[in-house]
Amino acid sequence: MLKTIQKKIAKHPAIMASLFNLYRPFRGAGIKIRQIDADFRRVQVEMPLTRSNKNIMGTHFGGSLYAMADPFYMYMLMQNLGHRYHVWDQDAFVVFKKPGDGTVYGDYRITAQDLDTITTGAADGSKVLHTFEADITKADGTVVASVRKLLYIRLKKQFRPQPPVNTQ
Repeated sequence: MLKTIQKKIAKHPAIMASLFNLYRPFRGAGIKIRQIDADFRRVQVEMPLTRSNKNIMGTHFGGSLYAMADPFYMYMLMQNLGHRYHVWDQDAFVVFKKPGDGTVYGDYRITAQDLDTITTGAADGSKVLHTFEADITKADGTVVASVRKLLYIRLKKQFRPQPPVNTQ
């Protein structure tokens, strides 16, 4: 029953944005989900500089900058691909480019082409490793950090095509 309720809630972008905003690691870092698009292909996030996410240099702590991007590609893919697929983060890479002072923003998107590439590659039961990239920026567009996420996607075993039976 609880899983059914969770699945229904996950289909409502505004409710999910509110729930993400209540998530303690996000609250502690000051991360705020501003919008999740109705088709779950875009998530917009912001984080002001506060004393709880400042590093020793007085700028954004790198872990908080990464946390701004961490769950969203996996979440968007799960919503778009549905229950037939396993979706896991496999790897992540962050390049810090400029000190993050003030409010910073993340804009995470998946495209129809991403989804087509993934579903086509996974159709025969193979695993697909797909990379997503996004920048975390200041209000003026200055890039503070670039994030690259590698996701593992594969049809769940019960949905994979059955190999042909060898009759020899």
